[in-house]
Amino acid sequence: MDLKDQLKNLFPDHEPVEEEKVIEKEDDIWMQDDPIICKYEKRKGKPITILEGYTGADQDFKKLAKEIKTKLSVGGSFKDERIIIQGDYRDKIMGILKEKGFNVKRVGG
Repeated sequence: MDLKDQLKNLFPDHEPVEEEKVIEKEDDIWMQDDPIICKYEKRKGKPITILEGYTGADQDFKKLAKEIKTKLSVGGSFKDERIIIQGDYRDKIMGILKEKGFNVKRVGG
């Protein structure tokens, strides 16, 4: 006798509720045809990764920046229509963006 049978014995009038299907909310970030440029620089001797070339709304690009920073657990900022990530994470960032459906072009090094 399993748990469901025991519960039916205790509560004979109870009707089980059907589980609701959870629909994942897709990101409503605007997808563009032109590639996002992912490049590497050193500033004051420290490596940074810069993403630029997004033609959508700034709010969408800020959401994307926050998601990238959260997934990689790194610091960064959004300035002058660019995402600046601390460290050299070009491969991981390109993987995240391609997974979302963006075209990405690697520039430099």
